[in-house]
Amino acid sequence: MKAFVFPGQGAQFTGMGKDLYDNNTQAHDLLEKANEILGFRITDIMFEGTADELKQTRVTQPAVFLHSVISAICLGEDFQPDMVGGHSLGEFSALVAAGALSFEDGLRLVFARAQAMQKACEARPSTMAAIIGLTDEVVEKICQEVSEQTGGIVVPANYNCPGQLVISGEVEAINEACDRLKESGAKRALPLPVGGAFHSPLMQPAKDELQKAIEATTFQTPRCPIYQNVDGKAHTDAEEIKQNLIAQLTASVRWTSEVQSMLEAGATEFVECGPGKALQGMIAKIAKGREDVVIRGL
Repeated sequence: MKAFVFPGQGAQFTGMGKDLYDNNTQAHDLLEKANEILGFRITDIMFEGTADELKQTRVTQPAVFLHSVISAICLGEDFQPDMVGGHSLGEFSALVAAGALSFEDGLRLVFARAQAMQKACEARPSTMAAIIGLTDEVVEKICQEVSEQTGGIVVPANYNCPGQLVISGEVEAINEACDRLKESGAKRALPLPVGGAFHSPLMQPAKDELQKAIEATTFQTPRCPIYQNVDGKAHTDAEEIKQNLIAQLTASVRWTSEVQSMLEAGATEFVECGPGKALQGMIAKIAKGREDVVIRGL
C-alpha cells in the first residue's frame, strides 16, 4: 500500500516550484491563481526571494503548501494514495491532495493559519528546540519539571522519530530545559531558527482565529484515510477532520505514532510530496528494520 506524505514549515528553499511553473501548464495556472487569491505574487518570493523573505511564516506556509499540493496534482493518474498524512502544515496539503478540501479553500486556510501564527509569535517571545538522543519519556519529564518549577511554558511539540523530539515554549523556559536535557544526556539540544512556539499553548490566540475560518469552510470526505497529527490515527469523517485541524495548533505533532499507524495499516511505500527530504529521514528511523518498506521523494 502506498502512503503520500507532505512536509511542513522548514522545507522551503529559493527556487521552489520554478521548474513546475516553467514546464507544466497546470502548475503555471494554479500558481497564478494562488497569486490572485493571496493578493501578492508569492511566486516571486518562491522563485527569487532571499532565505529571510522565505522564512516569514506568512510566506513559508503557503509556499510549502503550494509546492506540495501542485506536485501531487501534476502527478495526474500516478497519484493513487491508499492513505495520506502531513507534518504540521503538511496536513493541509494532504487534505487538498486527498480531495477533502478544494485547492482554493486549502490555500485560504493555510494563509489564515500563517497570518494568525505570525501574529501570535510577535505578541510573545517564544521559540522551539530540537532534542536529539533522549527517550520521549525523559524529555516529557524534564519539560514538566521546568514548567512546574519556573512557571514558564515548555512542552513537547513534535514527536518526529525515535530519539528526536522538538520542544516548544517561552524563551527562558526553553533555555532552562535545554540545559537540563544536556545534563541528562541529550546528544544535542539546539534552539531552532523559528519565530515562535508552534504546537504549544502559546498558539491559543492563533487557534481561536483559525477555528472560525475552518468552521466556515466546507470539507468533503477524503478519497482515502488521512492520518492526523493530534492522535496519529486514520480519519475519514469530515467533521472529525475539522476538529483535529483546529486542535493541531496547540497540540503536539505525533508524527512517530502517525507513521507507525500507517505501517500497521499496511503501508509499504512512502512518497514525500513537496520540497525537501526531511520526512524521508524521519520515516526511515521509524520504520527501521522493515526491509519491505520503500521510502522516496517525487
